[in-house]
Order: sequence, then C-alpha cells, then structure tokens
Amino acid sequence: MKNTRTSSALVALAAVAVLGLAACSGSGGKQEEEKASGGNNAAVADTPRVKIAMITHEAPGDTFWDLIRKGAEAAAAKDNVELIYSNDPQAPKQASLIQTAIDSDVDAIATTLSNPDALGPVVQKAVEAGIPVVEFNAGVDSWEDTGALMYFGQDETVAGQAVGERLNEEGAKNAMCVIQEQGQVQLEARCAGVEETFSGKTQKLYVNGRDMPSVGSNIEAKLAQDKTIDRVVTLGAPFALAAVQSVEGAGSSAQVVTFDTNADLVAAIEAGDVQWAIDQQPYLQGYEAIDSLWLYLTNGNIIGGGEAVLTGPSFIDQENIDTVAEYAKRGTR
Repeated sequence: MKNTRTSSALVALAAVAVLGLAACSGSGGKQEEEKASGGNNAAVADTPRVKIAMITHEAPGDTFWDLIRKGAEAAAAKDNVELIYSNDPQAPKQASLIQTAIDSDVDAIATTLSNPDALGPVVQKAVEAGIPVVEFNAGVDSWEDTGALMYFGQDETVAGQAVGERLNEEGAKNAMCVIQEQGQVQLEARCAGVEETFSGKTQKLYVNGRDMPSVGSNIEAKLAQDKTIDRVVTLGAPFALAAVQSVEGAGSSAQVVTFDTNADLVAAIEAGDVQWAIDQQPYLQGYEAIDSLWLYLTNGNIIGGGEAVLTGPSFIDQENIDTVAEYAKRGTR
C-alpha cells in the first residue's frame, strides 16, 4: 500500500459553483433515489444517462453531510447522472447498502470507507462484478486495497498533526480530543495525529455522537473534573457547538477547536466561540466523487495518477472567516 502522506504527486482540485438544486435530507439506513436537476439554463452533459450510488456513514443530524450531498447533487445535475444516496453510521449496515447497490445493477459506486475491515470485502465484490468504485472522505490508508479507482479526501493523520502543531504555537498544555464514533479509522487517525505532534498532554474522550445531549454532558463532566484542560478538540461541527455549551456549563476556561464545518460552525468562529476549524472541503469531495465516476464511465479518465486526491487540510480562522462565510451563505462551505 502506498503511503499518501509521503507522496509528492498529489492533485489539487478547485471547487465549483453550486447549481440551483433542492437538497433532500438523509435518514440512516434509508435508500433514496434522487433525480437531480439543474437550475435555469443549467448546462447538462450530452452523454447517456448513468446511475451512480453514493453510500456513506452519515449519522442522523450531522449536517456535515449536507455539504457532501450538495456537491454530489451538483455534479449529478451537470453530468446527467441519476444519483442514488443511502447512508448508515453502522459499518455492517453500510456494507449491506453497498451490496444493495451491487444487486441494483448501478453503473458505478461512490462510498466512504470508515471501517475497512467491514466494508472492504463488499467493495471488492463490486469491483469483481465490474462496477467502478471511487472512495472518499474516509479510508485514505486503505482505499487501494479494495480495488477502488480513486480517492478524494484529506489525510487524517496529516490533518491531526497540523492541529497538534498549531496547539504548540498557541501555547496549549492539555488537549482533550473528543471522538464521537469509536472505531472509525478516520476519527482515530485525527486524534493520533494530534498526539504525535502536540508537545503537551493529549487525552481522548469517547462519546456517543448519535446522542447529542449525552455528548454535551460527558464533555462538561470531564471539564469539571479536570480544570487543567485548556483545549477541547472535536472532530465535527455539531460536537464543537455542543462543547461550547459544555465549557460554559463546567465553568472551564478551555477553548474549543474542531475538525470540519457547517454554517453554524462558521458563525461560531465569526463570534469567537470556536477558535478555528480544520476544513477538508466536503462539498468538493462529494462533487469530485460523482464527477470523476462520470469521467471514467464516459471517457475512461482517472484522476490522481494512482495517488489519493487531497482536498484538505486547511485552517478556517479569524483571518479568512469573512470569505468562508460568504460561501457558507450559499450552502457550500
């Protein structure tokens, strides 16, 4: 397996403007057919219509995935693609959704790989059945093993290392990394990266990301117990917003930083409630996952030259929040 962290041939991609689309809200484990249509006078590819399934580990209520879906829907509208979206945060159920896509005779599959052991075998079944597969968002260290054509996302270890280095620059001493889904490889890699470069103390707190009240209470309890914690590092925007309330409830002086964004998180950075965020550009991930499969199906193109295509990490903070906020108003950041 190639080490994407040391590759010198990584591809940078530019985000595209969002088309006028109606986004459908997801529900765990429920498969939905979405026939995306472009806005007024939107150009649509003059190629045969193809059916692409997108399967993710989205958990109910996590608005991060709205950005992924908007990107996917924009690409589907442009490329004359029938997009079928389904999701489940539990790896065995996500594997079943991939099998359903195989049985449905789709033309291609885009999937996340949050649990390679559970999902890898069924992805390999798709490849063996002649179905092109692209992976994105989770699984940067395992995607090649499954036979996938391409990968779009950030190297989570590198992103975590960048967080640790920034915490050092800020003089932090005790960071608590909050993991909302135990065992998901991309989340574990983020905290491991922080610990690798952060010179202070790093501790982990596992919470149930599907029970937001308990997330807040667990963070608050830990902060009340350990007053030396000066940074709360969350791995998703909703959990950062919960942590802000937990800091206040615990009477803690800790600052909140996070991976990933949504519109509310952007507003929280503007207000100074969250100090900064690591952005992996989820809209871009969704867009390129679908667009790259269309390019492969219609023209045999492969992006990245055999390497993962990195969409992050980059920091969003007070220096660039005004620009990001403009994109957030469009629903793409």
